[in-house]
Amino acid sequence: MAHFAEINENSIVTRVLVTNNDFPNEGYDWLIDNLGGTWIQTSYNATIRCNYAGVGYSYDSELDAFIAPQTYPSWELDENCQWQPPSPYPKDDKRHEWDEDNLQWQLVDHV
Repeated sequence: MAHFAEINENSIVTRVLVTNNDFPNEGYDWLIDNLGGTWIQTSYNATIRCNYAGVGYSYDSELDAFIAPQTYPSWELDENCQWQPPSPYPKDDKRHEWDEDNLQWQLVDHV
């Protein structure tokens, strides 16, 4: 089986479909012949194009990668096409949430 993401004119993923891939290009050719559009292969185990494409992801042709929507405005994309916070998640075995206003992790109160 092969997985393909359809992207729109803004390079945003609109859907991901699974196709037969018994022969080279069989699934891709079927998509083009029957559905049209722009299709790019993706991999559920992220062996190609950094991330498995999901609806709402973008495709960056320069990086040849699918990228999830940005988590927070302050987070930056790393070399593996993952969004990273300005400071690492605390290693204290407690639950934290990102506070974008203060650009830091905040301990979540347990109720």
